[in-house]
Amino acid sequence: MVTTGLIVRLEARAGKEEEVAAFLQAALPLVNDEPDTVAWFGIRIGESSFAIVDAFPDQAGRQAHLDGPVAAALMEHAGELLASPPVIEPVDVLAAKLP
Repeated sequence: MVTTGLIVRLEARAGKEEEVAAFLQAALPLVNDEPDTVAWFGIRIGESSFAIVDAFPDQAGRQAHLDGPVAAALMEHAGELLASPPVIEPVDVLAAKLP
């Protein structure tokens, strides 16, 4: 069961769109090592717009993810890859269908 999540909006710098896409793809193995990250999606919304959407069983799982290696790597590379800082929106999951 998931109760909390995150929606992280990312806007790539001009010319860095494919690097942002590659970053999201490379993040998957790190997320796979997070036991409380129940669902995680790296999404391309448009040519330069991306998002990360993830879900957790509780607040502790969400905080562990925010304190984890993907968030650290994102913040480390944000200045070179992103046109603006990531917009991190904590959300409450009202309903979910998971495998």
